[in-house]
Amino acid sequence: MSNQGLVQQQQWFVNQRFGMFIHFNSATFQFADTEVEDWEYGHENNDEPRRFIFDPKDWNPTQLNCAQWAKAAKSAGMKFAAMTAKHHEGFSLWPTKYTEHSVGNATLKSDVVKEYLDAFRQEGIEAGLYFSALDLHHQIGRKKCTPEDKQFIKNQIEELLTGYGEIPFLIIDGWNAPWGGPSYEDLPFEEIDALVKGLQPQCLLMNIGCESGVEQTDIAFFENAAGQEVDNSFNGPGASCNILTKTWFWRTSDTTMELRTADWALEKIVECNKHNVSFLLNGAPNQQGVLDDNILQRFKEIGERYHHPANLTTIPDNWSYRK
Repeated sequence: MSNQGLVQQQQWFVNQRFGMFIHFNSATFQFADTEVEDWEYGHENNDEPRRFIFDPKDWNPTQLNCAQWAKAAKSAGMKFAAMTAKHHEGFSLWPTKYTEHSVGNATLKSDVVKEYLDAFRQEGIEAGLYFSALDLHHQIGRKKCTPEDKQFIKNQIEELLTGYGEIPFLIIDGWNAPWGGPSYEDLPFEEIDALVKGLQPQCLLMNIGCESGVEQTDIAFFENAAGQEVDNSFNGPGASCNILTKTWFWRTSDTTMELRTADWALEKIVECNKHNVSFLLNGAPNQQGVLDDNILQRFKEIGERYHHPANLTTIPDNWSYRK
């Protein structure tokens, strides 16, 4: 993609303004009743032994309903979405050829990536994917990322970008991050960027580890739930994300907890949009594969009051460009 082409895609993304993050993976089943929040941070960072080994047979969302998620997103006024095709634990929500640790060996064998993409496209919502480079099951992280591991990552990205039609953006997490994942020495940004653009020239590559500029990402990413705030001087292109609950993945306590308010969410969206940052609000499906009523209700409340702002038509002077 030329620089001009990249800027056009960045502008397109900024004009999406408000989207849905869908955290749904092995953690939905592993951590619903534990003190562990979203993944075994201590294993990657403090050499703690793994305590939560995931057996694909435990993957059984018996009422999986991606159409329900898509309708909820639409009710909130969301224009785009991202789903965790693979999170830090390493379980793939599509029947990958490259590991047994996937829905191919689950109790419910549905290709969740396909069902998600089909459902959101049906509602006219731009559907992208999230993929973790950090992978505890395959022991890929800051301490180990061999040439074989690197090839495995590339193979899986290739499957996602060749098997499901047009993917407008791919969000990669657990990559050269302060809290873990392969380094750029082991997994160079330029190699993955070239792979993604070679497979889908229009696909934006977003790297959650990049919050300040666009040197190793197409979109600067502010993980707002982890305390990253958009700097006042920043003027795009950016993405920010946050949660209505306490954690990214569903927990048994979510169904009855006091969610963050529609006021809170609307303020976040407006604040982000002011800086040409699109905001992702999480909706975490439960173990049946559906969103709880309180999330559906909150999304609907937001949608009743949300007004999509006017499009950014010219690139501002202090836009972030890759050198």
